[in-house]
Parts: sequence; C-alpha cells; structure tokens
Amino acid sequence: MVTSGKDPREEVIQAWYMDDSNEDQRLPHHKEPKEFVSLDQLAELGVLSWRLDADNYETDPELKKIREDRGYSYMDVCEVCPEKLPNYEEKIKNFFEEHLHTDEEIRYSVAGSGYFDVRDRNDAWIRVWLKKGGLIILPAGIYHRFTLDESNYIKALRFFVGEPVWTPHNRPHDHLPARKEYVKAFLEKDVANHAVDAAA
Repeated sequence: MVTSGKDPREEVIQAWYMDDSNEDQRLPHHKEPKEFVSLDQLAELGVLSWRLDADNYETDPELKKIREDRGYSYMDVCEVCPEKLPNYEEKIKNFFEEHLHTDEEIRYSVAGSGYFDVRDRNDAWIRVWLKKGGLIILPAGIYHRFTLDESNYIKALRFFVGEPVWTPHNRPHDHLPARKEYVKAFLEKDVANHAVDAAA
C-alpha cells in the first residue's frame, strides 16, 4: 500500500513483533528480519495513539480536547528511573509481569521513552516504543506489560476517568468482565470478519 507522506505519529510511536530471546528486557528485541507493525494494526487491537506537543503539555489544546472528549478528569506525572523510583530493579520487574487492567491505561511521554508490549490476536508479543510526544491508550482488558528501554528514563503523564485505580491483574484473568468485553470487541470481531472473507 502506498501512502502519501509519513504519519507524524511514527516519529514518536513505533511497533514491531518481538523475538523470543531472554536477553535484557530493555533491549529492542527485534525479530530477524525486522517485522514492523503499523499504527493502524495497533488500532485494530484497540490501541490508540496520538502525537502531541510534549514541550507545552500544560497548555496544549489538542491534549485538552482528548481529555474532554474521553472524560479524563484525573492526571498525574510518573517518572520512572533509578534515581526517582525506590526499589527500581524490583519495580521494573513487576511492571514487566503480563497483566491487564479493568480500565484504560493512558500514557503520554513528555520526556524519555519506554516499551509497552501488547498481545496480538494470536498471542504474539508486539513491542510498542513510546517516545517523547507520543500518547497511547491501551484498552481495558488487553494483556500487556511495560519496561524502560536502554535509556532507563521516562517521564509520563497518566490519565484516568474519575478516581484512579492502578490495580494490575496478572495473567490469567480471563474471567473478568473487562477481559471478556475486550475479547468480544477486538479479538472475536476479527475472527468473524475473516470467516466472512473466507466464505465470500
């Protein structure tokens, strides 16, 4: 498919299928050859993305509109790095445990970068590299995990509808309504579409 001009989001958010190596989680973990995933493919899994003006996040009208449209009344700032996070190595390992949330996970990098890994429809890992200026929304019920990259630093804004609940439900938690709704909305829908395509 030929598109005119590059999607500006791709400068701050990139995604690819991961290899199976057990090396340091902070390495890129590209397959050989590299297998990239488009932002449209991420959207089909419910992962939404924006490119915003990270240097002016306090006054950015585009961020204000996203917050108003999606009801994100709560916001805080989270800095993840060895100097700012007590028990850093342990916390990084905890973030990297595969889990889901019963609400959306919204992260906007205003400095630094990190990896959000999400499962595709076949349970393969897709690594999403979020850099300064990138905002991503992971839907409720998607299995995912987080790690810093080799820069060991991210400063991210976190948003929430109402009072925040950060509870991770480590896999397996397939019985939760949020997981069932995610599967129905994004995973089964695609299977049904493929069945129609095959029958056509």
